[in-house]
Amino acid sequence: MTTHTQQTPDVPVEAYLRRIGAERPDRADAAALRDLHLRHLKTVPFENLSIHLGENIVLDEKALLDKVVGARRGGFCYEINGTFAALLRALGFGVTLLQARVFGEGGRLGIPYDHMAVLVETETEGRWLADVGFGEHSHFPLALDERGDQADPAGTFRVVETEDGDLDLLRNGKPQYRLETRPRVLADFTAGAWYHRTSPDSHFPRSLVCTRLTDAGRVTLSGHKLVTHVDGERSERMLEGDEEVRVAYRDLFGIELAELPTVRHT
Repeated sequence: MTTHTQQTPDVPVEAYLRRIGAERPDRADAAALRDLHLRHLKTVPFENLSIHLGENIVLDEKALLDKVVGARRGGFCYEINGTFAALLRALGFGVTLLQARVFGEGGRLGIPYDHMAVLVETETEGRWLADVGFGEHSHFPLALDERGDQADPAGTFRVVETEDGDLDLLRNGKPQYRLETRPRVLADFTAGAWYHRTSPDSHFPRSLVCTRLTDAGRVTLSGHKLVTHVDGERSERMLEGDEEVRVAYRDLFGIELAELPTVRHT
């Protein structure tokens, strides 16, 4: 197994495992990775609240772990895939950060370092694509070297090689992002994170999102709009007043907020 290491602070492994409701695995194998991946999706929300609270986003592992584990927050891809990678590395998995460009309207690719994903290697079961930071996405890691269809509760996924040697990830036949396989480090994503925090071309500064997987589907809070998916049925309602929004953040996502985020850019 090839392991790509980088200097990292001490990871609060036991606190992180408690955060996601997991036991320390006996082995760093594919079964443990699947369990950790699913638990992470159900407990650590994909959210962009820091952008609208005026909080700085620092791509430093200690700062990110303090946020996700210590403050029990979530984040966008760089933050929660970054912390998940740190946890997996501390548990003995081989971990490599990968950069990807997301497919937008008309098949247009986003900027370099548009997205971060995680390549995970186990002792005997090959290479896996782990991604807990892409919002509604695969529930389980995907076999990176498999070129056939991969069934997942979120749909049918396929990894396709491009002419240039990159990998396109498809969900139900629709391209999601183009992945480079060259190893990266956390600091490489600084420009991408800055772009998504500040650019009017990024959707993150223009909207609020806080979403996580649930046992029955998904729950998403966007401003005062609460959307739930339960067994394939979608329901939507507008929450009345700031206090109800504050309670929703607390009860549905475990996020305690002194002030509510407001969209700062339109």
